Amino acid sequence: MKIWFDILTPKQIMFFSPAIAILQKEGHDVLGTSRNYREANELSELKKLHLLKVGSHGGSNLYDKLFQSSKRIVELTKIISKYSPELVVSFSSPEASRVAFGLGIKHIGFNDSPHAEAVAKLTIPLISTLFSPSAIPLAAWRKYGTSSKNIVRYNGLDPIAWLSQEYEINTDKSHSSSFDKNFFSSLGIDDKRKSILVRLEESKAAYISDKNLRIQPLSFVDQVVNSFGLKNNVIILCRYPDQIRAMSKRFANKAIVLKQVVDGVKLLKYVDVFVGAGGTMTAESALLGKPTISIAPIQFYIDDYLKKIGLVQQVFTPNQLDKLINSFLFDHKKCKDVKNNAKKVMKEMENPIEKLTTYISSMNKK
Repeated sequence: MKIWFDILTPKQIMFFSPAIAILQKEGHDVLGTSRNYREANELSELKKLHLLKVGSHGGSNLYDKLFQSSKRIVELTKIISKYSPELVVSFSSPEASRVAFGLGIKHIGFNDSPHAEAVAKLTIPLISTLFSPSAIPLAAWRKYGTSSKNIVRYNGLDPIAWLSQEYEINTDKSHSSSFDKNFFSSLGIDDKRKSILVRLEESKAAYISDKNLRIQPLSFVDQVVNSFGLKNNVIILCRYPDQIRAMSKRFANKAIVLKQVVDGVKLLKYVDVFVGAGGTMTAESALLGKPTISIAPIQFYIDDYLKKIGLVQQVFTPNQLDKLINSFLFDHKKCKDVKNNAKKVMKEMENPIEKLTTYISSMNKK
């Protein structure tokens, strides 16, 4: 079978890489496309995943988003009409949805982010079959114009797709023979100090840029740097070049602002506490058994689920964040309990990629 994957973000690279490897091994002809987008481009090279770059990320400006998306649809239409796939797979790519619908190709779409309303409105009604974690209620998808019969749910979270294949849950660097001092030193991080990793928000996404936020993440980042930067490593992982420039200027000599794209899971394994303003890395950290704190500026269903099962703590004030980081840095029993809980949760979860490959196999038999 000829299958087209449209892969747009770092998360999607991590998510679909195992599926592509499995499908190619089974003899399927797979075409992978992406777009010019810093984190995705660099991570695909790091993971040795060959993707044909078509078009660009539109940034935060609405005109630019529309223009780049429209231009990308035209370019993809030419490529995909020649390739003639029998199946399209994406993580709710608006361009893949429009091209697949226009060319009459079955489209399997994954999505765990009903809060991203703009993307959902442009994709959910056009997707043939939607795959989604069971932690998200069906009603969250039905409001976008799909039917429950078109939704395949899995009892798991998306990071299981890559965590279950590549990494063991081993989060105690002081007792780990696999701790890579060269990895930390190459990033300018002192491995003798405790480390707090901060992941910034997706500031250019429509679900952030056009909303009233419940908190301003930058004030929380200030708190972490000012309270813990003197005696600990405070590592800031940005998403865009302008974020890197702004954070480097704001926290010069006070925090480590990573300039390059790194293997996020590898980095998570070696830090002591994670503070996340987004969704994917917060889930990764939680499932790896790291003390994980959410400063997400809007509500996420996946965050709510992780809080419910005790793998994520949510804070709403900088003082709450200060106290929680302190407790995680010095309460070893609390950290051990989190790690043990994560191990148990991971064992009980379904792998969404197994769901996908099984579904494709069943299509082949029809």
